[in-house]
Parts: sequence; structure tokens; C-alpha cells
Amino acid sequence: MSESSTSTVEVSAPLEAVAAKLSAIAGYPEWLSSIKKVEVTESDAQGRATKADVSIDAGVMKDRATLSYDWSKAPQEISFSLDDADLMTAMDGKYTLKAVDRDTTLVTYELGVELSLPVPRMMISKTEKTTIDQALKELQAQFE
Repeated sequence: MSESSTSTVEVSAPLEAVAAKLSAIAGYPEWLSSIKKVEVTESDAQGRATKADVSIDAGVMKDRATLSYDWSKAPQEISFSLDDADLMTAMDGKYTLKAVDRDTTLVTYELGVELSLPVPRMMISKTEKTTIDQALKELQAQFE
């Protein structure tokens, strides 16, 4: 992952429940405002998306992307990377989950984006941070 932004939030739910919510990629548009549409194009033997076409609308950042998902460290880590997009040249992200206790999970979201357009890194970082904070707030709200 190149330059990236990160943030952490405490979610009032067991790690397994948070991991299940984050693993249901096709359901992201139902609760994640920056994801408008998801079409899972490939899945693993456990039914988890390994590749998906995603329509993203994160304020100033709007794009269509094909993402690959890595489940090798699940449920403690769910990561994704960009295969193809219209404007982005790179997009790497991961959710890291850590059980605080039986009913509380610490979720860290790290996201790095590069664009084909000449946009100052400061603006990209601000968009990454806003996207991360909104996603974590919306994830937290799923368990309140």
C-alpha cells in the first residue's frame, strides 16, 4: 500500500458479527453511502466475493472499479485492491478487526488511493479520510 489514511472505531458487537457484515460485499450499498452498486463477479468456495464491480461515489471521488478481495487473514483482516477503474490507478484498503472483549470490536480501516488525474496528495488524503470516517460511522450504526 502506498500513501494511505487510517482511522479506528469501537463497534458494540462481537468480532464475528462485524466480520460477517464486512464480508457481505454485495450488501454494501444497503448501509455504506459511498458504495452505490456492487456486482460480485467471482466468489470463493465459502461464497465470499473475490472479485466485484463497484460503483463508488465518495463526494468528489466518483468512479467505477473492479476490486479483488483477499480473505487469507479473515476474520481479523479483510483487504481489497484495485484491478481496474476509470479514474483510479490504485486503491488498496483493509479492515483490521480486534476483539476488545466478547461484545466489542475495534475496527481499523486503512485506505490508499491514487488517481490518473493531477490531484494534489493533500486533497486525495482528505477524501480518503472522509471516506474512512463515514464508512466506520455507518458500520458502527449497523450495530446500535
